[in-house]
Amino acid sequence: MLHVAEQTEKTQEPTAKQLAAARRFVAEHGKPSKGVVENIGRAGARVVLVGADGALGDVVVPSTATGEALVEAVEDLEPAEWDAATVGAVKIGPGHRHRMAGPAGRRY
Repeated sequence: MLHVAEQTEKTQEPTAKQLAAARRFVAEHGKPSKGVVENIGRAGARVVLVGADGALGDVVVPSTATGEALVEAVEDLEPAEWDAATVGAVKIGPGHRHRMAGPAGRRY
């Protein structure tokens, strides 16, 4: 019987679909793009993608370790945090703001 201390956590590698989505984002939104890995609890982690053009995207993965592996595996995707440079690079247009507001934010 293994003791808890002897068990090792194995990082789940990003899937081909997750890698393809991140690579497609970089190709569409410019180099270099940034990837911010955020823990979202039991659901895993969210890799928020910020394109060189300021666009936002995301890829949901099973863990923060998988998210970090995804950022590492995608060429021209740089690891980032929500610092002033990353926040300042984001350009949110009116359409995105409207979608984020949801039904309560809509004006009729």
